[in-house]
Amino acid sequence: MISKYCRKSTVSILAGLLIVAAPSAEAGGSLAGSKGDVRYPITIPTGTVGGCGKAYAAYIAAPGHSAFAATPIVPATEYFICGGWINASSQKAAEEQALKSCQASKSKYKVTVAGACSIAASK
Repeated sequence: MISKYCRKSTVSILAGLLIVAAPSAEAGGSLAGSKGDVRYPITIPTGTVGGCGKAYAAYIAAPGHSAFAATPIVPATEYFICGGWINASSQKAAEEQALKSCQASKSKYKVTVAGACSIAASK
């Protein structure tokens, strides 16, 4: 009879612990959906052609360490160049690769009036 009551209370205690532990287990998991460390606001201008909008969306959706680099968006400047890197081994590695990607895009398109590439956001 005593074991019957102990079993019920043990199940209740374990259920309570599971409810408390579930949110903390989720916090250490995926970075998907997170904007991460935003260094300056990222607004993809309307009518922008190219893959910057898709690259930023992929950065947000990425579950691992990722970064998004871009040139400043200035109204007087015609060009906006970006680069990204998703699911790197660390945040620092993602930032380095995103900067390289942005600079490679500037070189590929031979754009000199877009400004310097910098990390806009990383996680």
